[in-house]
Amino acid sequence: MSVLHSVWSSRVGLAFCGVDFSRPGGLKPALQGSGSGRRSLLRLAVMAVSLVMLSACSALRPESTPATTYYALGSPPQSASAVDKALPIAAITASKAPTLLINPPHAASGFDSPRIIYLREPHKLEYFALSQWVDPPARLLGPLLVTAINKTGAFRAVVLMPGAASGELRLDTDIIRLQHEFLTHPSQVSLTLRATLVDDKTRRVLAWQEFEAIEPADSEDAYGGVLAANRAVQKVVDQLAGFLAGQALSKH
Repeated sequence: MSVLHSVWSSRVGLAFCGVDFSRPGGLKPALQGSGSGRRSLLRLAVMAVSLVMLSACSALRPESTPATTYYALGSPPQSASAVDKALPIAAITASKAPTLLINPPHAASGFDSPRIIYLREPHKLEYFALSQWVDPPARLLGPLLVTAINKTGAFRAVVLMPGAASGELRLDTDIIRLQHEFLTHPSQVSLTLRATLVDDKTRRVLAWQEFEAIEPADSEDAYGGVLAANRAVQKVVDQLAGFLAGQALSKH
């Protein structure tokens, strides 16, 4: 109900009770009579005006906007035995191990923003309105790669670029998709990552592979998808680390 409509309704109601505020002298007919009657009528008039003012304040008060929730991608804590089981790669002696440079990961179009993507229909990307990543997933992926690859012991150093370091090998990665799919029940999160290993001196491609993980969502909402996405990312990162360690072993 608009403010004008509220005021009009109040004036009509008061006129019906014998009081018409819209004309000068409108109180005179109603104020005739006993003193108690006049006091009761004045009290009713004050209450009516107060209700009109409260309605006006409610109509003008802006509605509160729900806050956006931000989520991160991170590595869950793992014991040493869990890491060894996931990456059964023998360490190379430090003197022979190559240095690996990691270029900042990229993402395909549509997946290069902090917005959390979901699908209810094939090929139709939608976004959660009040849930986002704290940063684009590609930017969050870099430190996770460094941590996982370092644990293999297959490289003398693992450096996230840009930086002044030089090395024998370079890793390029691209997120092909990271999406919460409501096409099945329970819903699931799908992640595909493409990795390319390059000789940094000759620019020759040494190896490349796509890694994929599909994880069921913990619940049918954004947070359930976030938990599944974290598991999918960790699984893919560990697979990639093992792949790179195997490449390093074969080259030295």
